[in-house]
Amino acid sequence: MRDAVIVDAVRSPIGKRNGGLSTLHAVELSAQVLNALVARAGIDPVLVDDVHWGNVISVGQQSGNIGRMAVLGAGWPESVPGFTIDRQCGSSQQAISTAAATVVSGQADIIVAGGVELMSGVPMGAATVEGTGELGGPAVTRYAEALEAPGFHGRFNQGAGAEMIASEYGLSRTRLDEYSVRSHELAAAAQDADLFADEIVPVAVGGELAHQDEGIRRGSTVEKLAGLRAPFLEGGSITAGNASQISDGAAAVLIMTSERATALGLIPLARVHTAVVTGDDPVKMLTGPIPATALALKRSGLTIDDIDAFEVNEAFAPVPLAWQLETGAATERLNPLGGAIALGHPLGASGARLATTLVHHLRRTGGRYGLQTMCEGAGTANATIYERL
Repeated sequence: MRDAVIVDAVRSPIGKRNGGLSTLHAVELSAQVLNALVARAGIDPVLVDDVHWGNVISVGQQSGNIGRMAVLGAGWPESVPGFTIDRQCGSSQQAISTAAATVVSGQADIIVAGGVELMSGVPMGAATVEGTGELGGPAVTRYAEALEAPGFHGRFNQGAGAEMIASEYGLSRTRLDEYSVRSHELAAAAQDADLFADEIVPVAVGGELAHQDEGIRRGSTVEKLAGLRAPFLEGGSITAGNASQISDGAAAVLIMTSERATALGLIPLARVHTAVVTGDDPVKMLTGPIPATALALKRSGLTIDDIDAFEVNEAFAPVPLAWQLETGAATERLNPLGGAIALGHPLGASGARLATTLVHHLRRTGGRYGLQTMCEGAGTANATIYERL
């Protein structure tokens, strides 16, 4: 029976908006990560059957099928194809799922899955410009009554959805800020202990090498975060301090059958055990990881206590906190190296970034199972379980 294993996983450092990676072209950033991946694995890129590349804001420098452009920009053989996937924040996690399914089905033997987002050069909202019509169209009409809730102003809005979740689960501003401080503290500790060393590949920028995540705020406190404005809802709880950072980054994983890995002399890090996606309330938008996790556990035959580590994307602090309240997952297993609040959230790259961090964490700690899940625009969510090999 065919399977899908990850033989290596890498990511760029994550740059702050207008930070160290911002002068790169998104194709160049993608290309450097692709080349670092195959160089570490020691394989010729001509062996790659396809590249599945996540991206969300596919305009400007990220337009024109950036998955294929990344292959060409990397100097890989023209015979290697590539395509671009948009499942919003879960785009590169979906790329991993799609790549694994393609390998298991026998349509390919070796696929690179990952993604990129250069949010400094292609900001959020760039794809919805005047004259192209209102985002959602009839979908907005369908949910018009719900979108009259405070903070929404008749439109889908992730920040307002996060406010709604915080209220529903009784998560105070202080609790959200405490979680955010935890994210920064864990990420800083991981950085100081070189726990990201196996996953980050240096990126050349203007004759220098970028090699560290830029978003970690050392010395962050609840008292400092309390002074930030809540932009989505008057008197609200969601601020820039307890939300993910706008970032630049790319990540990629090398997927193949275990048989192919053996033939190439490669030792897999993990196998893709179970991969699911589900839909949920598009107004609250961010609760999808809860049913997605339940579905992944059901299909895998595992329980929440069987999972050694969870990567739940920190789009906003209420997302992992509400998820934890519903699942009962142990706190010490949740985002043990910090998350997007501290490290950043380069949209199309984040799914592969979480996967990369998770499989290296499992290898380092000896854990057997890891689960990652992402909330996504319009109320969908991916959940993927990996088994360390």
